[in-house]
Amino acid sequence: MNDYHMRREEKQIVQQDKLLEIINNNKVFTLAMCKDNDPYLISMNYGYDITENCFYFHSATEGKKIDYLENNPKVWGEIREDHGYLIGECDHAYRTLHFEGEVEFIEEIERKKRALNVMIDHVEPDPEPIKKRFIEKGDLYEVKIGRVNIKNMWGKKGGVE
Repeated sequence: MNDYHMRREEKQIVQQDKLLEIINNNKVFTLAMCKDNDPYLISMNYGYDITENCFYFHSATEGKKIDYLENNPKVWGEIREDHGYLIGECDHAYRTLHFEGEVEFIEEIERKKRALNVMIDHVEPDPEPIKKRFIEKGDLYEVKIGRVNIKNMWGKKGGVE
């Protein structure tokens, strides 16, 4: 992390298996970015590559998100498991995973195929038909693939074990 530490250490999640549970049990992350001191936040599907410690996402080839990330590739992200408000306890049950990193855009076709395989495997219960449609028959030049190279990753919990 940086110079800050989590004030309530009992809420911190540092165990790799617990962090992977949060990643594997969810399909959407929220990515924060900034351009010229103007923040932007977007939620989208992802895939996590454990061997490369990175997240992948796909996008149209142009738009606000691309403009921001090409201007400043530094990002902050969150994956949230919301288990609801705990009535009568004035608390909320949740687990979150936070990460900071830098985005690079992948142009090489073989790397795009690998990234799309990771993403499709993560979100689809039956990935093979989707892979055939989007990877084998699709035009990989028409999709933008972002890779978040993770610098730091940690979690936090409240009201759950």
